[in-house]
Amino acid sequence: MRKITKESVNAFLNANKFNKSNMSVEVEPNVTVLRYHGNAIAYKYNDPNGTITITNRGYFTNTTKERLNGVITLSGINIEPIYQKNWNWYLDGKEWNGNLTDIN
Repeated sequence: MRKITKESVNAFLNANKFNKSNMSVEVEPNVTVLRYHGNAIAYKYNDPNGTITITNRGYFTNTTKERLNGVITLSGINIEPIYQKNWNWYLDGKEWNGNLTDIN
């Protein structure tokens, strides 16, 4: 895992503001948002379940996948990471189109 991924995802999970290179974290009253190149790719809601939602915003890139897998791994959520096979992305072993998806 890249250093920038680890730093930004840790800030995201701990609701700390972050801004470095192409990654940023915004902390709002009801949600914390992880952004990659300005695009919101993960949300952590301040609800009793601490719901985490991810999306690739239509960018099927290796870096987007790596950032989202950082969220999955560092959050301790017990699902299979995102992988690609024959140009298709898979999340938790099921084909995934990148739309907003709750992961916990």
